[in-house]
Amino acid sequence: MSSKMIVLIAVVISVIVTAGIMYTIDFNQQPQVSQIPTPEIIYVDKSVSKYFGGTHDIKKISSQEELEDILKASALFGENFYDNRIIIRNIAVDEVVMFETATSEGVPVPSVVKTESGGLDYSTTNVQVANVDEPDYLKNDSKYVYIVSRNTLSIIDAYPAESAKLVLKIALDIESQYIQNMFLNDDRLVIFYNGQSDDEIIPQFDFVPRRSYSPVTHALIIDITDKENPNILKDYSIDGHFRDARMIGDYAYFVTNSNINYQYPRLPVILESSVRIMTPDAFYFDNIEQFSNFNTLTAIDIFGDTINSETFLMGFTGAFYVSEDNFYLTYQQSMPFGFYENSSRDRFFDVVVPLLPNDIQDEIKAIQNDSSMNASTKWIKISELMQKSYNEMDKNDKEKLFEKIREALNEYDVKTQEETRKTIIHKISINEGEIEYVTMGSVPGRLLNQFSMDQSGDRFRVATTTEYYTQYQGTVRANAVYVLDEQLNIVGGLDQIAPDESIFSARFIGDRLYLVTFQQIDPFFVIDLSTDTPKILGELKITGFSNYLHPYDEEHIIGIGRDVKEIEEGRVQQLGIKIALFNVADVKNPKVIDDVIIGDSSTYSEALNNHKAFFFDKTRGVLSIPISGDVESLNENSSSKMFAPDYNRWNGFYVFDLDSSDGFNLKGTITHSADDSRYYGMGNARTFYIDDVLYTASERYLKMNSFNDLEEINSIKLENTGKFIEYLEEEILR
Repeated sequence: MSSKMIVLIAVVISVIVTAGIMYTIDFNQQPQVSQIPTPEIIYVDKSVSKYFGGTHDIKKISSQEELEDILKASALFGENFYDNRIIIRNIAVDEVVMFETATSEGVPVPSVVKTESGGLDYSTTNVQVANVDEPDYLKNDSKYVYIVSRNTLSIIDAYPAESAKLVLKIALDIESQYIQNMFLNDDRLVIFYNGQSDDEIIPQFDFVPRRSYSPVTHALIIDITDKENPNILKDYSIDGHFRDARMIGDYAYFVTNSNINYQYPRLPVILESSVRIMTPDAFYFDNIEQFSNFNTLTAIDIFGDTINSETFLMGFTGAFYVSEDNFYLTYQQSMPFGFYENSSRDRFFDVVVPLLPNDIQDEIKAIQNDSSMNASTKWIKISELMQKSYNEMDKNDKEKLFEKIREALNEYDVKTQEETRKTIIHKISINEGEIEYVTMGSVPGRLLNQFSMDQSGDRFRVATTTEYYTQYQGTVRANAVYVLDEQLNIVGGLDQIAPDESIFSARFIGDRLYLVTFQQIDPFFVIDLSTDTPKILGELKITGFSNYLHPYDEEHIIGIGRDVKEIEEGRVQQLGIKIALFNVADVKNPKVIDDVIIGDSSTYSEALNNHKAFFFDKTRGVLSIPISGDVESLNENSSSKMFAPDYNRWNGFYVFDLDSSDGFNLKGTITHSADDSRYYGMGNARTFYIDDVLYTASERYLKMNSFNDLEEINSIKLENTGKFIEYLEEEILR
């Protein structure tokens, strides 16, 4: 067998290619269908490679030369055809530094003990997993509120509310104008923002070095002991776009994603204050699939100097799930370029030919074995032979043969589509800043978001929607839940849940999965996961759908989504925001205790798509939902008239008393509509509390209202105050 991969470009006059369909949901959860373009006909001998044998093992990249060789080989699986001329060394890369140790340790910085007095009770960011914090643009403790917006950091002394004031608003001297991710831990802030690296390269066939700019992620660690004079302790930067992050204890874990540059291949590097300190250990996987990105997981100790990082050559990262001990990275499987063409050829010779008359089969085999003909000539002769055979057949016999072939092809296509529509899951162990790759697994279908995954003990549970298109069956859609062991092997599952529908929300709580699917109605499923064999315990069908599910207690679930109504030809029209309280005490017969419809189709809530905008506190029985909608539609559904100064849009929060017996009772509304001619939306809506004060934040205001009667106590304007913005004097290095 040759030591090189053989690429044969074949001209095919007539092939039967199954069209691929990709199903996506926009921010309003409206199904959209997009056609996947048919790729060029190319056949790849996948078995011949020094680096890719299909073992699925993880392998370490030991040098710059090996990285280039791996990319040369992997280019044959994608649309990038390797040319010796285009792999040109990036002159900014120092190979001695490129492959040094991936751990940097120093003397820990002692933590600062908090001495300022705040409230006795307060809420924080709504997260998926207890003790695993998620980044947000707003963070608070018992006294202060910290907000990053565009390129500014605001610190507000928020408790007591009566004397709340803006302590500091500073503009960070950085290129990013859209900071949205931050952690707060005692007297430390960690702020993430996207910037650009500044390297030099020599363009192809040129001789003059040119500037090359590529995305990097900055992680700023800031000491906020002195609220009026914050101090920048660390400025880490790592190649790639910021994807997501979690904080566990004193360690912040974050993922960056950098595209592979086939012309100037380079591993991600980590800098501190523009000085290179390390290159993460790099790995790739022995899979026959397209590599498109380096996905880098980095852990930093925010009270010390320790930093660990590993980077993985894989597909573009999708949803994340993080437990207290494991980080799960997922992405949709990308088949090698040429896979579907091979499939078209295989389906003809493996499925169609064996069903033809024996004499025709023999003649086709003879044509295929004739080395004197090229591929296009062979197909011309095969098609002429088949056409002649059909013309000589009785009409009924020919129709029976065609039907038999269609059934066989459909069975083949279904199997092929199911095998290729998979989600890849990578499991990485995390512990006190240590990072260790564990294993890789896969499940059929696609994930909706992070709430489609859950770890319970040594089991990992996943809910997916499988969707594909076949020539003779059309679009096939169904849902499933899978149980995986510690090595991500599937040990149990339940498929064919709600055929022809898609998952719109999922929530794993203990040994239960609460699942909402939707196409025309809203089936709410209660699924038992106490064993490795999931089973549906109960089902409830109502109109509308839920985008997010939140636990009330062990017997009740809150859902927020939209109401719908059926219109002509089986289609549905989305209506107002719908919140519902489900009673699941009797798992065989889940019920809706109460529901509320807010506004009409013009009404929007960030809580539909961002769980951090959803606020519920069971001890106080209070639910707060951000709402933006036309005034007229909201007035129709409210006991009090609402007014907006401009654009006929109202922005604010609906606040409900919520009890498992009585359901929802509107406590009141908190208006955040602007009082000038500029329109402000509710894209950054958050709610939290300190003691007996309910705080609501939007792009324009931070408002403080009494928990009891929602009477306004204080209000701070966050944007367009007309005041000077102080610049932080500490040097921020890019």
